[in-house]
Amino acid sequence: MRISFRVLSSNMAKSKPSRNKDGARSKNGSDGPLRKVLPGRTVSKKTKKPAESVEGLLAEASALLQTSQLEEARSLVLRALAILDGAKDKFTTGIVDEALQARSLLGEICIELGEPEEARANFLAAAELDRDGFVPESQGGGPEKFLWLAQLSEEGGNDSLQWFEKGITALRSGIASTPDMAEQMQKRKKLASALCGVVEIYMTDLSWESDAESRCESLITEAMLVAPECPEALQTLANVRISQTRMDEARKALTQSIEIWKDLPAGDESVPNFPARISLARLLMEVGMEDDALEVLERLVDEDDTSVEAWYLGGWCQYLATEKSKIASNSVITDAANNNSEESDSKAALVSSRDWLRNSLHLYDLQDYEDERLKEHALELVQGLDADLGDAIEEEEEGGAENDDWESEVDTEDQVMNGT
Repeated sequence: MRISFRVLSSNMAKSKPSRNKDGARSKNGSDGPLRKVLPGRTVSKKTKKPAESVEGLLAEASALLQTSQLEEARSLVLRALAILDGAKDKFTTGIVDEALQARSLLGEICIELGEPEEARANFLAAAELDRDGFVPESQGGGPEKFLWLAQLSEEGGNDSLQWFEKGITALRSGIASTPDMAEQMQKRKKLASALCGVVEIYMTDLSWESDAESRCESLITEAMLVAPECPEALQTLANVRISQTRMDEARKALTQSIEIWKDLPAGDESVPNFPARISLARLLMEVGMEDDALEVLERLVDEDDTSVEAWYLGGWCQYLATEKSKIASNSVITDAANNNSEESDSKAALVSSRDWLRNSLHLYDLQDYEDERLKEHALELVQGLDADLGDAIEEEEEGGAENDDWESEVDTEDQVMNGT
C-alpha cells in the first residue's frame, strides 16, 4: 500500500512558529513541543494505520480456528463481515466470494462453539451465495455447507434429504473435475459419508416410505463402490444388515470397519470421529461383540474421560458380557477350581461395570446431561449391582483392611526383634 505524506511547499507562507511549554519557540518551526534529534537519527513521521483487509482477517480467523481459539476467530470474521457490509453497494464478484468465505467460516466456528442455530443461519446465508456448490472450496464454496445444513435441519426428514442431495450433487461434480488422486479420494470419502447420511434418514425419519429399504440398499451399495475402505460406509452397511436381521453379515462388516483404523493413532484422519465410534460401540453390543465394543469404549474414555455416554456404554457392555458368560458357564460342567476362578472373574467384571456406570452418573449430574432414558437405565443397573455385590464387596474391603492391620503388626514386631 502506498502511503502519502503531507509536505509543506516552499512557496507556501510559513506558519507562525509554535512555542513549547516554557514559552520558547520550537526551533524546527513545527506545531507542538520541541523534539531533540540525536546525531545520526531522523525524525520519524507519523503514518496512518493500514486498513484491515477482509482477506487477511479471514486468513487469521481460519488459523485461529485450527488452534481452537474460537472467540478470537469469531471476532475477526465479524470484523470482516462489517467491512463487507460497508461495501455492499460495490457489489462485485470478489466481495461475494469473500462474503461466502466469511459465512462458511463463521458457521464452522459456531459449530465448534456449540451454537447450532447460529451455525445454521450462517450456512443458510452461504447457501444463498453459492446455490449449487460449484464455487471452489478455497473461496468458501463447495458442498460442506449443504452437508452441515442436512445435519442441522430442524425439520429432518425431507428437509435434511434435500440438503444432502445438494451436497451429493456438488461432490459428484467435484470428483469428476479433480485430477489429483489424493484430493479425489478425500472427496470420495465425503461422498460416501453423505450417502450414509441419507441411509440414516431412510432408516429413521423416512422409514415409513414404501421404498425405504430398496433406497437404503442402493445408497449403501454406491457408498461401498465409491469408498470401499471407508469405516463409516462399512458401519452403515452393518446397521442396514442388522435391520434386516442378517447378523453374520453385520458382524463381518463391523470387523472390517474396525480393522481399518484400530492400530492407528487417535489423530489419524482414517480414525472415525468420536460420535461415530460411540455408534459403533452400540452396534457391536447389538450383535453380541462385547469384547470389541469394550476395546472401542476404553479407547474413547482415554481420549475423553468426560463422555457420559462412553462411560455408560462401557458399564453396560461389561454387564452384558458377564451375564452372557454366566449363561455359558451354567451350561457346561466344570470342576470346583474352575468354578471359583470364573466366579472371581465375574465379580471383578461386575465391580468394574458398576464403577463405569457410577462415573457416567456422576458426569451426568455435573454436566446437566439431557438423556433421561440413559440415566434411568444406568441407575437401574447400578441398583441391581449394588444388591448383588454390595455386601460381598464391603466384606472384601473390610477383610483387606484387617489384613493390612495384621501385616502392620507383624512388621512392627519384626522391627522390635531386630532392634530397629
